[in-house]
Amino acid sequence: MNAETFIDDLRDKNILITGASGLICSSFIDLLMRYNEQGAHISIYAMSRNEEYAHKRFETYWENPLFSFICHNVIDPFTLDIPFDYMVHGASNASPKRYATDPVGTMKSNIWGVSNLLELAKEKKTRLLYISSGEVYGEGDGSDFSESYSGYVDCLNPRACYPSSKRASETLCVAYKEQHGVDVVIARPSHIYGPDTGCDDRAFAQFLRKAKAGEDILLKSDGSQVRSYCHVDDCALALLYILLQGESGEAYNIANRESILSIKELVEMIANIAGVKIVYDIPSELELKGYSKVQRAVLDSSKLENLGWKSFIDLKMGITRILKFN
Repeated sequence: MNAETFIDDLRDKNILITGASGLICSSFIDLLMRYNEQGAHISIYAMSRNEEYAHKRFETYWENPLFSFICHNVIDPFTLDIPFDYMVHGASNASPKRYATDPVGTMKSNIWGVSNLLELAKEKKTRLLYISSGEVYGEGDGSDFSESYSGYVDCLNPRACYPSSKRASETLCVAYKEQHGVDVVIARPSHIYGPDTGCDDRAFAQFLRKAKAGEDILLKSDGSQVRSYCHVDDCALALLYILLQGESGEAYNIANRESILSIKELVEMIANIAGVKIVYDIPSELELKGYSKVQRAVLDSSKLENLGWKSFIDLKMGITRILKFN
């Protein structure tokens, strides 16, 4: 199966997407709507807790009969009288500021949210795609992370609220599969970036906002940490491969093997493309609390590529698109 044939697998399907207004899931909805332009007739149910922002993000689709918005916070139990064919759970506090200021809320939203979606998947007898995170790997041994790897996470550090709750959520997914027969697959995205940087407080988004505004980029570390990156359009297509072709109970990394850089190299690339300078600064105590201490987080995407997916947008191309054309 390749991307061109997905239209037949998606035709006339009902799909629920939580965290719909976020970077990843909003791009996934854009992808589904492009299939609708080809006659797929996919009914999209977009769930988010912020209707005002969602209306702005999905203004183009708001009156489309194939797009329905559901205002709800997934940490609260719910049921819907709709026969879903697929569900994609992407709602999460993916924010370093939240990790520092609300570690309790971050953990509860991740664990309670996936618990409620698993209950709904159980009720509807529907496949659930859970969007986890590459942060589940923790600190490694220097090698690339395959899906079978599990590194060190300091559970006594409040910053572990995010990777620890994502780990627990994945285990809850496979527990529901084992005990209740829920059909569930898991995506582990690397650092995903895209043109929608407005509400994103992660470092990459901050770099891009500064560069787009023609301002100097602030780097508040030595920039030695190495990361895998992937453009959100490639990530959205990867989700489709995992949703439609992934093996139940399995996890799949999403990363572009051609986009592996240190943070310093990333900032230098952005600054060169935008024609701005890099300014080194000292992070605040609050910012330090939200920083990941993992030195190298490089994800091996071979398992996903074996499903037929491949990335098309390398880092330089992706950054240039964002800075020059958005």
